[in-house]
Amino acid sequence: MEAWLVSTGVVALGEMGDKTQLLAMLLAARFRRPLPIIAGILVATLANHAAAGALGGWVAGIMGPELLRWVIGASFLAMAAWMLVPDEIDAGASAGHGRLGVFGATVVAFFLAEMGDKTQIATVALAARYPDLVAVVAGTTLGMMISNVPAVYLGETIARKLSMKLVHGLAAALFAVLGVLTLLNFGSLF
Repeated sequence: MEAWLVSTGVVALGEMGDKTQLLAMLLAARFRRPLPIIAGILVATLANHAAAGALGGWVAGIMGPELLRWVIGASFLAMAAWMLVPDEIDAGASAGHGRLGVFGATVVAFFLAEMGDKTQIATVALAARYPDLVAVVAGTTLGMMISNVPAVYLGETIARKLSMKLVHGLAAALFAVLGVLTLLNFGSLF
């Protein structure tokens, strides 16, 4: 349960103002068909985060517990710093849907936009930290959906109402706390 809750919270906060959230808003504004967009986000996120989680589990398996603790702690601290850097959407990320349709265009755009993204890297670190891969992937996917479904329905209204600087600051603080607790070996506290 802990792995699921932490994964959900970290990714839901980390995704706020992220380029994939901006992509969700753009797709919603362009296609005006929320259900296939939401379904595409879910499929792309499950595929992307399952692969990232498997990588995290593999990394955990090849490192000893002491080295793994330092790598994960440093990764969380690096994520805290990265959260303070604002995201911009790639210009070509929402290019035409052509033969793929709205669902297919969303799957492809989201899968590619998540490659090397903060939430994908966080999923790798969380899967290395927690042995329950299903809970981590379910949590990170739920966190993505918590952030992106409202973005699809509310579009730019969300961006105008929320201070992205505050949200990014809160996410950075959460990653920093996780990093420090991991480095200090207080794993049972989170």
